[in-house]
Amino acid sequence: QVQLVESGGGLVQAGGSLRLSCAASGRTFSSYAMGWFRQAPGKERKFVAGISRNGGSTYYADSVKGRFTVSSDNAKNTVYLEMNSLKPEDTAVYYCAASSVVGSTRSYEYHYWGQGTQVTVSS
Repeated sequence: QVQLVESGGGLVQAGGSLRLSCAASGRTFSSYAMGWFRQAPGKERKFVAGISRNGGSTYYADSVKGRFTVSSDNAKNTVYLEMNSLKPEDTAVYYCAASSVVGSTRSYEYHYWGQGTQVTVSS
């Protein structure tokens, strides 16, 4: 079992930045690839960014490439999502998740989920 807790969400103006954190506990954090997803009201949950077990590989949705950066600190059992140049369309609840499948962008391949943190970008 892995428990995930996100933090760092909030209200920010367009063009601003936020850093989300996801703290993991339970089974060895480094056993899993980690991903960030987001879900806007009335829309399906979508992949945002992911990072491999050792942090050596990262992958992003086209909509956030060049603006978001995913990183991890295995010593702290924490994964981060640095979000820059935020747009109103980035408004959503952001979730971190753990998967045994490296490189997956499919939510059904992620086995453990956090409770989510709200990000609101005002225009």
